[in-house]
Amino acid sequence: MSSLYSRLPKLLRCVTQRGFLSQTRYIFALKDSREEIWFRKQDRSYYTYSPEPFHPLPGRTPAWKSPYEAMEVIQSGMKVFVHGGAATPLPLLDALAKRGQEAQLKNVELIHIHTEAHDKVVSPEFEGIFRSNSLFTGANCRKAVNEGRADFTPIFLSEIPLLFHRKIIDLDVALIQVSPPDKHGFCTLGPSVDCTRAAIQNAKYIIGLVNPRCPRTHGPGGIHQSHLDVLCVQEFKLPELKVKPESPEEAKIGQLIAENLVDDGATLQMGIGSIPDACLSRLMDHKDLGIHSEMFSDGVVPLVERGAVTNATKKVLPGRCVGSFVIGTEKVFEFIDQNPFVIMLDVGFVNLVSIISQNPKVTAINSCIEVDLTGQVVSDSIGTRLYSGVGGQVDFLRGAALGSDGLGKPILALNSVTKRGESKIVPFLKQGGGVVTTRAHVHYIVTEYGIAYLFGKNIRQRAHELIRIAHPDHREALEAAAFERLKCMPSPD
Repeated sequence: MSSLYSRLPKLLRCVTQRGFLSQTRYIFALKDSREEIWFRKQDRSYYTYSPEPFHPLPGRTPAWKSPYEAMEVIQSGMKVFVHGGAATPLPLLDALAKRGQEAQLKNVELIHIHTEAHDKVVSPEFEGIFRSNSLFTGANCRKAVNEGRADFTPIFLSEIPLLFHRKIIDLDVALIQVSPPDKHGFCTLGPSVDCTRAAIQNAKYIIGLVNPRCPRTHGPGGIHQSHLDVLCVQEFKLPELKVKPESPEEAKIGQLIAENLVDDGATLQMGIGSIPDACLSRLMDHKDLGIHSEMFSDGVVPLVERGAVTNATKKVLPGRCVGSFVIGTEKVFEFIDQNPFVIMLDVGFVNLVSIISQNPKVTAINSCIEVDLTGQVVSDSIGTRLYSGVGGQVDFLRGAALGSDGLGKPILALNSVTKRGESKIVPFLKQGGGVVTTRAHVHYIVTEYGIAYLFGKNIRQRAHELIRIAHPDHREALEAAAFERLKCMPSPD
């Protein structure tokens, strides 16, 4: 036991240097025969000065460990934040899976937005060890969520940081990927600042994975290495989101939006998917476009190279592309690396409606799954099957609708039919479908057959507008269904 008590002063100095309030109480416990001290704060407090993780902490350095050694801090019942998107710390998740089985952990909750290229910890063999809680669901978690082995929390992207700041989710550990420390000891969160900045402001213990391939990004989305408890190093390729060839229908939708709804000087937000990409590729001859978007991908790069994106007319951070996370291929990761033209910020700021609405001609371009004849929009599910999440769609639709110049355009786009030929414009939403965007939020709906403008229109007029842009094979049936539902014929006036 002598070695245990000899290390106690050093540990207490470490806690003091971390800056926690003196009245914070800790529970100390022996772990195994190695007589190591593991602690968990019983009462969560901020640093005495602030929760800001950016400034250097004098005299404090992280411990350098292997990914597996770093995972030894994880105990049963902990709440663990996992960095998502292209910054998913894959080696840490591999090590966590091994730790979970070997230590026979129970009920470790993994909190994250969409993670990429890793599904081991949500596979059936880890049921009871880990339980994923998606704040936005990616492809790797859908099966587990829909089979009841994982959880999904519906929440606006802009409000995820509040879960951590308000201790609704009280994080024990954060697993993050960072760019290598510079000569001053500063790391960045690379392509995904999003809600991760709030997580590291509030987690009790932070494990950083240094990846030499992680781009160094500009903005306050960073962390000084002195705030990290552990650093690991492993080089690996970032998970990529490959650009799919656009279909003829997506090409037409992109053309309709680009030619009719995007003005010179517009501030753009675009969601993930082929349709936003199809629109971006048709904006090469536009002038003075700005980027203020929760995410962007490869499609922005050629617009910058062409000179179509200047950010010159933006009111919020003019001259800069503003994003919260970036996902795509090596092309966009190289673009954001050490590029002062791009600034990565907390999603609680980027997606704040009052911030978005200050920019000129805010044009929000998002995809959806299904729309009923009254304008209700399903974006996160297919019937009862959860597919993605609420995300930032409503944040930006409201920001565009409430633009201070009155020239914003909130746009939702979808193919008129599914791959099986079923209409995506329907009389009634599928049972269990989640209404992400309400009928009161909707302005523009676009399919390959045209543009429907629903704002200010009554239900009868909305049905007429939507049937007009439905696939021709379904229009007669939709009209009959509309009459059955509304007890009158849809009409433009």
